[in-house]
Amino acid sequence: MDKKSNEIQVNFSHFLSKGKSQNEFIALRNTDPQYFMILKSISLINYKNFDAINFDFDDKVNCFVGNNGVGKTNILDAIYHLSFGKSYFNPITSQNIKHGASFFVVDGVYQKEGREEKVIVSAKRQQKKVIKRNGKVYDTLSQHIGFLPLVIISPADRDLIINGSAVRRKFIDGVIAQSDAAYLTDLLHYNKVVTQRNSLLKYFAANNTFDATTLDIYNQQLDTLGTKIHQKRKLFLDTFVPIFIARYQAISSGEETVALQYDSKLHTQSLIQLLEEQLPKDRILQYTSVGTHKDDLIFEINGYPIKKFGSQGQQKSFLIALKLAQFDFIKKQNNVYPILLLDDIFDKLDEKRVEYIIQLVDDHNFGQLFISDTHPDRTEQVVKKISQSYKMIPLQ
Repeated sequence: MDKKSNEIQVNFSHFLSKGKSQNEFIALRNTDPQYFMILKSISLINYKNFDAINFDFDDKVNCFVGNNGVGKTNILDAIYHLSFGKSYFNPITSQNIKHGASFFVVDGVYQKEGREEKVIVSAKRQQKKVIKRNGKVYDTLSQHIGFLPLVIISPADRDLIINGSAVRRKFIDGVIAQSDAAYLTDLLHYNKVVTQRNSLLKYFAANNTFDATTLDIYNQQLDTLGTKIHQKRKLFLDTFVPIFIARYQAISSGEETVALQYDSKLHTQSLIQLLEEQLPKDRILQYTSVGTHKDDLIFEINGYPIKKFGSQGQQKSFLIALKLAQFDFIKKQNNVYPILLLDDIFDKLDEKRVEYIIQLVDDHNFGQLFISDTHPDRTEQVVKKISQSYKMIPLQ
């Protein structure tokens, strides 16, 4: 039996164990080729507020319920950690180690394409973080990004609207990188060259000197890399924006008009020209003031900035549409349903928006779903409306 046939057989056996029929398996596989990407279990040691704890998960819906402060969001963040090698809420590795401990370990077991995949993220204080897949250590974190696609919807997403451009660049880069390893490589290389160029500018200022030849080497590298990054961002948004607008119209019943625009000086000039024009300013500032690391996404509603003119409800709808469009894009590009994390979603959204999300889940538009909420009864009442299996996981 070849590898592909063996994967199908494993998937089929798993499907039958859930009480489904062969016809249901075939029908679902035709529309959902990666139905079997599932986080089966997770183990945490010294992670945030947990000493040591293990969880086994349902293949579809899992609900962490309990009072504030018991660690519901921390478990979701541990799942995020397995996909991205870092925390969604606190990217400083040492601050995710439990107070008083010297290390943490997050250990996840997945079922993907008929195979078991074991991913471990661990870190010791004052040491480099380690990520392993099936016992093998990754050389770089970038090799892992995109292997376990994931989307999180959280109250913290409001930073995308209220904070500066760096947060929005991180969003667009994160979406593209989950399905384009070359883009991530170029982005990391570009950022490294920016750092090197900034160090050179500081050296010039500190030593009252200037070397145009050395600076030009960095400029040429930034131009090559920045042009590629800019073009891929444009192509991404050509696909992403219509998906986002459709999602927003569905959530808001089409009552408003929203826009998502890519703001970049590279639209009208090459990066090499911009760097040469801005050189006098950069020498004074001692850092690189132009480039794709200064690009932004402009969020608008009815032609105005949503930060200033959008109501709280409109901003929430905008963010949910943004994240659901991210889900749709990654699913299409990777041919896999990303894991979806809903952090404190029922407490922060009105009934209309919650019902919209739940209806999507009920329509088999999602794979595995993880929810955190403070009210067990409310959560179970909502998920009972879904014709999917679910598991309530109380925390104390």
